[in-house]
Amino acid sequence: MGRYVSGVTTIFLARHGETDWNVEGRWQGWADPPLNDLGRAQARELAEQLRSTRFDAVYSSDLRRAHETAQIVAAPHEVPVTADPGLREIDVGSWSGLTRAELAERFPNGDRPDGETRDQHRARVHATVERIARAELGRRILIVTHGGTMRALRGQVSDGPAHPIPNCGVIELHFRDDRLTPAIG
Repeated sequence: MGRYVSGVTTIFLARHGETDWNVEGRWQGWADPPLNDLGRAQARELAEQLRSTRFDAVYSSDLRRAHETAQIVAAPHEVPVTADPGLREIDVGSWSGLTRAELAERFPNGDRPDGETRDQHRARVHATVERIARAELGRRILIVTHGGTMRALRGQVSDGPAHPIPNCGVIELHFRDDRLTPAIG
């Protein structure tokens, strides 16, 4: 997966494995539910899928669903995982733990009274990934994070549609000429 490009930071973004809240359709945001058994199995499958992909560094959100996924994926590479709160999912505030039906009942206008806006979230994660990419210039890194974070980053660098990203799904970005870009070819 991915090819090495000299002078370019290659970034593999991976979504964490499944949690019970994913199954129940609950908004997680900054809540910290653990991986479930399927989520750990997904992480082991991702580790096997990426076994032959060299990583110079591995980063993850500090939320345990992402951090545990990163530890499982990084283990065969013997690369330590650096947790970074800047890689967290969007802070959904009062929506945390609620299902769509509960949201409709408690917040009938669909507005979130607190937490981060999408623009705040996008700016935070973009700045974090650029900071990491500059620190790891010319290297290959794995970042394990969240679906909303990955969609925000992909939307920042590409005009393509922001399709949902499955648990343990991976996208590749490059950092070149002091900016994030989609992976080429």
